[in-house]
Amino acid sequence: MTENDARLLDDATDLVSRAAAAVIAAIAGGLETRAKSDESPVTRADMAAQGVLMDGLAKLRPGVPLVSEEALDEAPAELGDLFWLIDPVDGTKELIAGRDEYTINVALMRDGAPWLGIVAAPARGEIWRGIVGHGAEFLKLAPGRQIAQAEQRKPIRTRQRPAGSLVAACSRSHYDPKSEALLAEFGDVTKIDCGSALKFCRVADGTADLYPRLGTTCEWDIAAGHAVIVAAGGAVVTPQGGALPYGQVEKAFRVPGFVAVGDVALLSRLSGN
Repeated sequence: MTENDARLLDDATDLVSRAAAAVIAAIAGGLETRAKSDESPVTRADMAAQGVLMDGLAKLRPGVPLVSEEALDEAPAELGDLFWLIDPVDGTKELIAGRDEYTINVALMRDGAPWLGIVAAPARGEIWRGIVGHGAEFLKLAPGRQIAQAEQRKPIRTRQRPAGSLVAACSRSHYDPKSEALLAEFGDVTKIDCGSALKFCRVADGTADLYPRLGTTCEWDIAAGHAVIVAAGGAVVTPQGGALPYGQVEKAFRVPGFVAVGDVALLSRLSGN
């Protein structure tokens, strides 16, 4: 990893930590939940993180386009080869329910694919991060603190397929019959329910083997986790085994489905080989 890439990852991580602190403060002050036009919830915590991230990333990399779930009306019509994809709070329903399974997702896209990814769980004081081609790591970092103050920092890797049952991280809110049918193709599978982008983190750090999502989702929900998994040695592909499309302005950044795996050998089940 170049010195500039390492500095960018650290600076972006410090920014995400500040956004995590803003989320915690907003929760303490009252969520003020309302429904968006698509009936999904948004809270004061979402908007607090949004403000920190949009301002900070614009200063960190001036001129690089930003796409955020909570500021789609500000998204440029042309993105180019380098742009940010962010979800200020992924798993807002989990946050409203009082669970700690919500995250902040920040990804830097390069040449149409996630390159740098950071997934933070503010309520847990945990961060997973990585750069494709340069590895991934886990940090125990209290919201608002800089990376130099991390209580724990360790490299993470996806694991090889175990001899026994596979472990699948499954969505608590969006699990569907198609995902169930796909899991059946992998044989003996133990499911663990989880919210938000934490499912990607479970695959990246080797506590799960795969994460299927065959329902429609959005690019900002998955880009950061995608980057972390690939940096850790895994893969995220379409249900047919192809490359996921990103930067789809014309499709409102919708993704029809994906499968994340820790051991890339598992992809043979998707290709039919």
